[in-house]
Amino acid sequence: MTITPEQTAWFAESFGQLAENVEQAVLGKRHVVELVLATILSEGHVLLEDVPGTGKTALARALAQTIRGTSTRIQFTPDLLPGDVTGITVYDQKRGEFEFHAGPVFANVVLADEINRASPKTQSSLLEVMEEGQVTVDGVTRSVGVPFVVLATQNPVEQAGTYRLPEAQLDRFMIKTSIGYPDDASTLRILQNAQSPRRDVTGIIDTATLATMIELVGGAYASPLVHDYVMRLVGATRRAREVRLGSSVRGALALARMAATWAVAHGRSYVTPDDVRDLALPVLSHRLVLEPDAEFDGVTADAVISQILLDVPAPAENGAA
Repeated sequence: MTITPEQTAWFAESFGQLAENVEQAVLGKRHVVELVLATILSEGHVLLEDVPGTGKTALARALAQTIRGTSTRIQFTPDLLPGDVTGITVYDQKRGEFEFHAGPVFANVVLADEINRASPKTQSSLLEVMEEGQVTVDGVTRSVGVPFVVLATQNPVEQAGTYRLPEAQLDRFMIKTSIGYPDDASTLRILQNAQSPRRDVTGIIDTATLATMIELVGGAYASPLVHDYVMRLVGATRRAREVRLGSSVRGALALARMAATWAVAHGRSYVTPDDVRDLALPVLSHRLVLEPDAEFDGVTADAVISQILLDVPAPAENGAA
């Protein structure tokens, strides 16, 4: 199915309205809001690595309210169990049968707060649902529905009592980004509105319409040269001397999918090399495992990706069919 010009225009207009609506709750962070929205429309998940008090919970709540969906918040702690996330089966003595009690993962927007504070066993309870959109408990598989996004947070400053996320789980996050502190103008607006009653963000779209937008992304055209560019970027991450483990094929698929969503969100029915370049850092950097010597020397994954973008030539064409 090829996306039509009318559908492209509608998608771009709706995307802009969604971003503007969510930005009411997270002032001055339009680019981050657009990245998160594009991830949802790409059926991916978001890892927010940020210091406390930057609006992570407000962002998740505003997203759910905007799409008129459900949202839950899971506070990850060392004593949290997998059943506390996915749900458990309880025996009902009156009816003489087992009954499933759904966990907080059954929602459209799931905020997994401080995910690295839970044990690896509990962290792994998200692996199936993040990859396949379903949960299996006691041999029974249940779908969590569409749309579904996990917004996980972790604090880059305080590391006491935390467990590092395994590479297999990091790879399931489509992007890694941060909200960061607001600029001075946005901070002033926040202070001026601090005494006013908190107003919820108004819902402007339903989950069924959002599901339609997700389907439309598949109609964006990506030329063989654009796909070749994605392949060469991902291949370069595996050959970089500072890298012990480069991006997976899942990373390449995520970059291609996000680039298609980014293109349609900006009013184009085709993907350009610039779309790929714009998204390479948030999509690929968290998938790299650096050599210990490189980490000791202060090399970062972001710096490696930035250098790769300079070294790998982009195709000259604009990506149009």
